[in-house]
Amino acid sequence: MPKAIILNATTISSYTDAIFDTKPTTLRRLECPALNATRYQSLRVASSASTKIEYVFPLNLRQNLPLLPTLLGALVEAIRFLGPKNCVLSIVEGNSPDGTFEVVEAMRPGLEDLGITYFYQTTALNPSDGDRIEKLSALRNAALQPIFDNPDMVSPSSTVVFLNDVLACAEDVLELTLQLRLLNADMTCAMDWEVTDPPRFYDAWIGRSVSGNSFWEIPEDMSWDRAWDLFWNEPETARRFKDHVPFQVFACWNGGVSFRTQPLLEGLRFRAPNFTAGACVQGEPQLFCAELWFRGYGKIAVVPSVNFGYDKPDYEYIKKRMGFVSDWVGNQPSSTEQIEWIGPPDEVKCIEPWSKQFWQPWNAGLG
Repeated sequence: MPKAIILNATTISSYTDAIFDTKPTTLRRLECPALNATRYQSLRVASSASTKIEYVFPLNLRQNLPLLPTLLGALVEAIRFLGPKNCVLSIVEGNSPDGTFEVVEAMRPGLEDLGITYFYQTTALNPSDGDRIEKLSALRNAALQPIFDNPDMVSPSSTVVFLNDVLACAEDVLELTLQLRLLNADMTCAMDWEVTDPPRFYDAWIGRSVSGNSFWEIPEDMSWDRAWDLFWNEPETARRFKDHVPFQVFACWNGGVSFRTQPLLEGLRFRAPNFTAGACVQGEPQLFCAELWFRGYGKIAVVPSVNFGYDKPDYEYIKKRMGFVSDWVGNQPSSTEQIEWIGPPDEVKCIEPWSKQFWQPWNAGLG
């Protein structure tokens, strides 16, 4: 393990100032557009209108110090807009040696001053040591633990916004949530990208189109030459993607999602695949989506106006190339092209690993 970095009080304060946007800072932070308050007004809840938590923001962090001003700053800005007393922030931090722990711990007074319900825990779980999918599932469930421990805190229609360690803006968070409502969807996902020229879709192992295929064709020789030909065999999906209009998929995560709490209240959890029952190797987000389908929550959509990058030297690269949300939705009314929802495909492609691909029933290993 790398030697732990002990941050001094001045450095910690510079991070919290950047996250809460209380003072000018020299720390790197993604430059985001101002929020379109009119577009997202319907998401706001008057503090006296509900006794339930309306929004839950779970987050797993491990060695993410440079990213904190952008990622946590986006969440704080979104929470301020939505109404802090209606929101829960739940952070699970993985004993990071880079100073992430110190900054996250130092956020508590500022979050409590805003009126945000804040849950914070540390864990020694390391996904790189042992069964990766099992440990990632445990980490995601740990971030959701406040819901499991306090089910009366939320309603079935409350919204979970679960981001990975991405470069996000507050408008990304709000657009995923808005489209969940406008589409009457069960789950909405962003798109995430690698810093290549042109950008290449990142979450290819998890994403499955509504026909059950990968988002782009990955031959058995593992050539990525076709990586930029997304949805090559689904013309309508490809059209909607190019028009930045939401489209239905079988599975996605893509750096960040929004979904209702109801399936969680009914017992849904992240988990590793059950090989004994016939499941193939797959990531916990793909299996989470399959479980949603199995439980009758198959209205899963990608919102291609939301585009995430990761912690790279050029923070703005992906947003410059793929656009901010406001570049695509602008001042348009908060309406969208509706989706004609369909049922699951008969089969879904398994990829275990890239050189071994095959099809099996979409519900293999469930039930």
